[in-house]
Parts: sequence; C-alpha cells; structure tokens
Amino acid sequence: MKNHDCSRVSVCSTKFARSSNAIGGVKLVSLVLLSTIAVAHAQFVFVTNNGAITITQYTGPGGAVVIPAETNGYPVTAIAGGAKTSAFGSSGITAVTIPDSITNIGAFAFQSCTNLTSISVPDGVRYVGDQAFVHCTSLTNATLGSNTTSIGISVFGSCNNLPAVNVNELNPNYSSIAGVLCNKSQTVLIEFPPGKRGVYAVPNGVTTIGTSAFATCTSLTGVIITNGVTAISNNAFSGCVNLASADLPGSLSSIGQYAFSSCSGLPLITIPNGVTAIADFTFAYCSQLAHVALGGGITSIGRAAFVDCTSLTNITIPSRVTTIGVDAFSSCGLVSVVIPDGVTSIGDDAFGGCVNLTSVSLPNSITSIGYMVFNFCNSLANITIPGSVTFIEQSAFRYCTDLHGVYFEGNAPAVSPFDVFNSVNNVTSYYLPGTSGWGSTLSGHPTALWNPMIQSRDSSFGPGANGFGFNITGTANIPVVLEACTNLAGSVWTTVRSCNVTNGSINFSDPGWTNFPARFYRIRSP
Repeated sequence: MKNHDCSRVSVCSTKFARSSNAIGGVKLVSLVLLSTIAVAHAQFVFVTNNGAITITQYTGPGGAVVIPAETNGYPVTAIAGGAKTSAFGSSGITAVTIPDSITNIGAFAFQSCTNLTSISVPDGVRYVGDQAFVHCTSLTNATLGSNTTSIGISVFGSCNNLPAVNVNELNPNYSSIAGVLCNKSQTVLIEFPPGKRGVYAVPNGVTTIGTSAFATCTSLTGVIITNGVTAISNNAFSGCVNLASADLPGSLSSIGQYAFSSCSGLPLITIPNGVTAIADFTFAYCSQLAHVALGGGITSIGRAAFVDCTSLTNITIPSRVTTIGVDAFSSCGLVSVVIPDGVTSIGDDAFGGCVNLTSVSLPNSITSIGYMVFNFCNSLANITIPGSVTFIEQSAFRYCTDLHGVYFEGNAPAVSPFDVFNSVNNVTSYYLPGTSGWGSTLSGHPTALWNPMIQSRDSSFGPGANGFGFNITGTANIPVVLEACTNLAGSVWTTVRSCNVTNGSINFSDPGWTNFPARFYRIRSP
C-alpha cells in the first residue's frame, strides 16, 4: 500500500478496488479527495470535446472567480455563451481570473456581469466573440492580450463606465489609439469605449468605421469624421441617443444599415455627394432629425431609412433616386414631398403614418401605387395621379380621412379587388376629357369628369364692376384653383381663388388686376 499516487483520483480509486487488504483510513482519504475535487469544480457546467473542456455555465456564488486551467484531467480551453445563455451573466461576479489555457471566449460569455470591474484577457486567448462583455456596466478597465487574432462585434457594448480598451503592444493584429480599439494598421476603428465622453474626432488614417463601432455609446455627444474615411459600417452609431452632431467627410462613399438608427438627439445630417444609397434603417427612429440634406449621388432610399423621424417635415429627394423602399418615410413628420421623375418604384407603406402630409407630387416615371403607400396620411386632402400609373394596390389610401379629391391625368388604372380607399368616406376620383376606361365609380367610390373651361368669348370676359373677370364652366361641383402671374416666362403663379363650379358654372373676378402691368390666369386642380 505504499507509493499510492492519489493526485489522479481515477487511478487511486482503481488501486483500492484491487486491494482486498485496504484499511478503512486509506479509503477515507480517497473519499476526501473525491469530495474536494467535486466541490472545486461544481461551480462550472462544462462539456468535453476532443480532449478539451468548454465551460458553458457558472453556477457559483459570485465574488472573485478563478476559472481552472484544467479539470477531470482535460485542459479548459473555451468559455461558451449565447444571447440567452451567457456563461457568467448576472452571477454577482466582481472579479474573474482567466487562465492562459483559454483560447476562445464565446459570444455573450460574460453578458450582464454588472458587478465586474476589471477584465484582463490573457495572452492565450485567440478569439473573443460578439458582445462577450456586453452590459458589464461596472467595468472600468479592460485589456486584451498579445495573441488575439479575432475580435467580435461590440465586445464591450453598453459598458457605460469603460473609458478605454487597452491592447498589449505585442499584439500583431490589434492596437489602441487613446483607448479606442483599432486594427494594427489603425485604418479600421473597431470599437469606441462606451465610457468615453464628449465630442470625438476620428484619427487621421482611419478609412473605415467598423460595424457597431460606436453603438449605444450614450456619452458620445458629437463626432467629427475626418476626410479619408470612405465607409461607415452597419450599426456604427446606432443607439447613440445623445449624439448631437455628426460631421461626414466628402471622402465618404457608403453608409451601412442602421448606421445612425435611434440617434434620437441628432438634429441634422448632410450626406456627401459620394454616397450612392441610403441603406435600410440608416436613420430610423431619429426623432429629433429635422434637417436632412441628401447628396446628389443618392440613387436609392432603403427600407425604413427614415421611419419614425417625427421632426422631419420636409426633404428634397435627389433627381438620381430611382427607388424608395418599403416604409422609407413611414411615420415621419413630413408636410410635403416632391418625388423626382427618375423614381420608378415606391415601396409599400413608404409614407404610411405621415399624419401631417398635405402635399405630394408624384412623377410620370411610376407605374403603380403600392400597398398602403399613403396609409394614415389623414391630412392629405388632394393628390394628383400621373398618367403613367396603371395599377393601384389595396389600401393605398387607407385611413386618409381628409382625402376628398384624387385627380387622374391618364386612363383609368386597374385597382385591387380590395378597397383602395379603405375607411375614406368622401373621396371622388376625377378624370380628364379624352381619357378612357372610366365608369361611375373607382374602387366603390364616385368618379367625375374634371373639365373646367374659361369662357373667353361671352359677355363675362373682361373688365367689370368687380374687376377683370370671366365665367368658368364644367361638370357640376368640380373643384378648381385659379392662379395668376405677371409674366408667362418664368413667373411665379399665385393662387387667387379656390372654389367649386357650382351647378356647372361660376363667375370669377379679380379686383386687384389693375395693380399689375399684365395679368395672366390659369386653372388647375387642387
């Protein structure tokens, strides 16, 4: 019974099983060893794979935790995690020691360790997963080791007290510029520490703002992006709720999806001419965004690009734009919008919920009006549909409760078998003489011929007691707007009267006509 090796319990236990003369005391020593190892490692749930152990969960009491370098004779090489199953999250951990045997820290591994104040990723770690330390709100110190080769997205996201991310100077892949995590050549800004405050100027030499690089940095109040930056990646500034200014350089050529989404304090933005697309959700939920200058290079506006920008009352859409995506301006504060002639596609619900929208100008380049495009635009009283439109989808004008007149410039379009004017009670579709396909109703609502004419050859035409005047005739009760100008060559037309052709005829007179050297008149639809 001498020279028993009890450092490995499995071997020791086997020897005792073969010894029929083993005394009770020695057996007691073996049981004590087994019990000690079980307590030391009972704090961790782990799996074994190809001779290595991955910790999947910590179940201990919290405080200062030391992760073992090995257990059950196998090295501990990885810490797993997931968005809903972080290994150490919400565990009351105040400090953690990670052994050099660890090569992989998985996504969300330490998510919501809200009492953790410092983390040092050892030199053995090669990979740090997405949001590995996200919501570690007490974290004030973080250092990455010398051999990390891959760092995920937003590793320190929402660590709002972390002022800097430090990197071992020997690391060949990553570096830190004044606490900001970059690649080694410092051309890609990877992650801005959420605890860094105030206005930040991106260093010279940076060409790319990485995915989620500034996401949820609530202490960031302004950013100056220096000339030379060509790309702002997806989610780059998403959730920066106190960002009040963002200066974009002329060198910029792309802005990713959700790049400035939920920047609820951002009041204005100017997009340089080199940017060709506003991506999906780029400025979504920017509730204070009141002024947007889109560069002339823009050719498309993506899905929900400006959704819920409730302070955005007007926007000029560049002439090169050809597509406006689904929900692009949904629930914006837009009062008026002019869609340029190049636009061929307007996505479903593109202007849905724009409750202040009173004026829309549609181009001759569109052929259809999609599903709920103007849904809940309940301040829209009139709209003109160009002759190029051949189809209108169901609920295109759903809940446009103030809509009275829809003025068609071409032949009757095909319409969805479901109500185009769902929950609109008093709308009339007006059509022009010489167009075809019209009946007494469109999608169950009345139609009328819009044919006002100025009678220039009867006794009403010319100066009279009430000024210069004339009769207007046409279909009974059709609405008209009278406009006047002083010069047909480039003059501005001014509205002088809005009225209905009551009983098919109405007299118009202009008492102020003598105040002008010349006066020209025209009729248009509302």
